[in-house]
Amino acid sequence: MNKPFISLCPEITRAHALKLMDWLEDDRVTCYLSDSRDVSRTIEHTIERTQLPILTHLFNRGGRFFMAYDRHDEPVGFVRLIKTDRECEIVLAIGDSEKWGRNLGTRTIREGMKLAFLDMRADKLIANIHPENLRSQKAFERSGFELESETPTMTSWAMTAGRYLQLLREDAFHDAPGIYITEMDKAKLDNLIALEDGPVVQLEHELERAVVVEPDQVPGTVITMNSRALVQLDDEEIEVAVVYPEDANSSAGKHSVCSDLGAAILGYQEGDAIDWRIAGRTRQIEIRKVLYQPEAAGDYHL
Repeated sequence: MNKPFISLCPEITRAHALKLMDWLEDDRVTCYLSDSRDVSRTIEHTIERTQLPILTHLFNRGGRFFMAYDRHDEPVGFVRLIKTDRECEIVLAIGDSEKWGRNLGTRTIREGMKLAFLDMRADKLIANIHPENLRSQKAFERSGFELESETPTMTSWAMTAGRYLQLLREDAFHDAPGIYITEMDKAKLDNLIALEDGPVVQLEHELERAVVVEPDQVPGTVITMNSRALVQLDDEEIEVAVVYPEDANSSAGKHSVCSDLGAAILGYQEGDAIDWRIAGRTRQIEIRKVLYQPEAAGDYHL
């Protein structure tokens, strides 16, 4: 949990808008943002013409806008994704200058990729970066982007959906401990994702990066589907079972694999610790003990 952590949240409040205006008044933040003046003016006009506490719909005109939070649930930057046909452009900034140098930009890029490819279903993600903005170029290069074109005034970096999925499967990002999924669970969950009405971005992301094994090869300390485990959630130890949506009953500790908590712990094993955003805030999760695993009990054929 010492690695940089970022979560992207689509809900934009009036307080967020005021925070953005503060960031955009900092020349160090805006010096490489080509549309920073227009953005600042738009935010100012938005605040002037509405007293609404939630401004999400206004910020999402012409693209999707997200606030970037760190593991302490503090807003540190923003991301904008603008999709045209099958391509998507990403614009981002870490506005809190006190948090610079902590690799939050790289983490923000990777969260943006997750949304662009697994939620918005873009075929290609593009970042247009000023040639002198070397820090940003390095962050995109570390995230697997490749230089596509270069002019005296702009460099264009690109990532395709195919390359993104390949990097996930190769565990090229090393952002979290590796996880295991059985072949049987993977097949069922792939079908579940295909049939789901709403986005299941986090679950799909975890499945893509998981090591897929035969049921009799999965370690007994791993949380598979229908496993029960003792989990430390911040300062509270709880018993959790990961189940399919039709079997979910959170009051009985049975959490759908599509829920925040279910998607968070599937595939992890005893001793793993992660940060994960659950019900609007970042939680620290540690897998303490797997109490029951169908594969270890020989029940996976049922």
